[in-house]
Amino acid sequence: MEIKVHRKYKKSAYTIGRMYIDGMFFCNTLEDAVRDIPKDGKIPGKTAIPAGTYKVDYTLSPRFGRKLPLLVGVPYFSGIRIHPGNTAADTEGCILVGLNTAVGRLTSSRWYSDLLNERIERAMARAENITIEIYE
Repeated sequence: MEIKVHRKYKKSAYTIGRMYIDGMFFCNTLEDAVRDIPKDGKIPGKTAIPAGTYKVDYTLSPRFGRKLPLLVGVPYFSGIRIHPGNTAADTEGCILVGLNTAVGRLTSSRWYSDLLNERIERAMARAENITIEIYE
């Protein structure tokens, strides 16, 4: 399973993107602002993860009390998940999924998160490797 996030709209406080699964549009994404970490430094809870390709595990999140996708090997970050949320205040570096129907916000986030989780569970049942590529 190949997930891709194309960061489309980089604002000073958040980033809106588009998520594709195996080449097909799935939903929008919301992340913190993209910053040059080596140059500008990481601002905890306000900095998007570096662009790149990461392995995705599906593990229990202590914070959410359920299984969620976990990005493995993200430089400068740990515990980065794909989960529901509506604004950049909900991200803390993670990737939120939903529909971008209002400026700087997502709607239907829990629905898209649950649907993504179902697809990941099916891919795992088929013993597929799951990766995510984030690009600008």
